[in-house]
Amino acid sequence: MQNSGISSAATTAQDKQSGAARSRFALTGRSVRIDPRTDAARRDLADVRLADRVFAPHYAAPVAHLVTAATPLRAAKDADAEQLAELAVGDVFEVLELSAGTAWGRAPGPGLVGYVDAAHLKAVA
Repeated sequence: MQNSGISSAATTAQDKQSGAARSRFALTGRSVRIDPRTDAARRDLADVRLADRVFAPHYAAPVAHLVTAATPLRAAKDADAEQLAELAVGDVFEVLELSAGTAWGRAPGPGLVGYVDAAHLKAVA
């Protein structure tokens, strides 16, 4: 059976043969505390920009959207969840997940992470 070359042992052997240095993420030292109100990381998903500090089963690259109507930034999906901020028309919201009419991501203006109504967002071209 032929080796696909995907396994870490095969990759390491290839690196040693070619002498090429590879940049890799390594878990070193103690875990870093993150603040879920300012760092976009949940148990199931994290902003790819946090990959060097946070382990998550999935990472997402933020996609910039503009707010088209004033909308609250909430701590949870529920309409009665704590309101963290009010986003104004023209504010940027970095979407990491769209699900059932709700967007989860980070508002760089106030520097907060939360949920907004996806109907009030428009992707930046």
